[in-house]
Amino acid sequence: MNAAIEKMVPVTVLTGFLGAGKTTLLKRILSEFHGRRIAVIENEFGPENIDNELLVQDNKEEIIELNNGCICCTVRGDLMRTLNDLRVKREKGELQFERVIIETTGMANPGPVCQTFFMDDDIAEYYRLDAVITVVDAKHGMETLDKQAESQKQIGFADRILISKKDLVSDEDYEALRKRIVRINPRATISAVHFGETDLKEILDISGFNLNAILDIDPEFLADESHDHHDHDHDHDCDEHCDHDHHHHKAHQDSVSAFVFKSRRPFDPERLEDFLGGVVQIFGPDLLRYKGIIYIKGANRRMLFQGVHMMMGAEPGKPWLGKEKPETKLVFIGHNLPKEVFMQGLEQCLV
Repeated sequence: MNAAIEKMVPVTVLTGFLGAGKTTLLKRILSEFHGRRIAVIENEFGPENIDNELLVQDNKEEIIELNNGCICCTVRGDLMRTLNDLRVKREKGELQFERVIIETTGMANPGPVCQTFFMDDDIAEYYRLDAVITVVDAKHGMETLDKQAESQKQIGFADRILISKKDLVSDEDYEALRKRIVRINPRATISAVHFGETDLKEILDISGFNLNAILDIDPEFLADESHDHHDHDHDHDCDEHCDHDHHHHKAHQDSVSAFVFKSRRPFDPERLEDFLGGVVQIFGPDLLRYKGIIYIKGANRRMLFQGVHMMMGAEPGKPWLGKEKPETKLVFIGHNLPKEVFMQGLEQCLV
């Protein structure tokens, strides 16, 4: 990692539906002696505000230093203002912290919080968005996904998904939830956690917004994808290779979902730029995260590409090695996206 990035303050966005266990996790971070100085920004206005329990004093201060070196701030105003206040205090030596965790309200779509780190130059040069961590409750997760569209967006945005309360459900129910999450977001790693003992390394320094971070797509998702493409009407007579989970699939048609575009043919760079520019203008608000490796005609190295809503960026990555077959692999996660429009449009940009 280059020196400029090293100096930046990493920020983790913690999201998840009400009651999923975000607050339990934060309480642990704010009270345990883990030797890290973390500033926690709370965006939560619910009755279970952290500082009521951890901080007995009722003062009007917005920033409170805790005995384990962490800092807790309650955002009563604008997130940008709070981040800038923290920066000023840190630069003057009034506060010491190495990283920031932002807890969003249970009902919030994390998109606008993430965009803050790309839109405001002062924030973008000082803070580095590391990852979005989404907490999902195993017991109520299915129901929440059915009833709350925002919970699907929280999963769509995630770089890492922590499933709490796994001990309260059967293995079969857990697996059904896990598969559903993979269909919404095949690039986030999923792990079951007990908040009493989550390793903080699992949620810090993930580099989910770093273009060089590995583009892992769950292989199970790719198998499902090819399933979708070739046999559109195999619901009636299932053969032995068929995944019985598609009955679940029918029951839960999530509005947030993912698809992958792959090709070994190179892109014409100008056509691709025009197409992506147009797509982002039209579908930007519904595009949650998109990321991938692009094979460009005449380029001897891969292009790394990612975006959040309307903001996208690309930069050169590693060279294609002698034995490697150059290949484009792009994943799009969004809200009611017209998959065919994307697939056909991208196909038309190939050389």
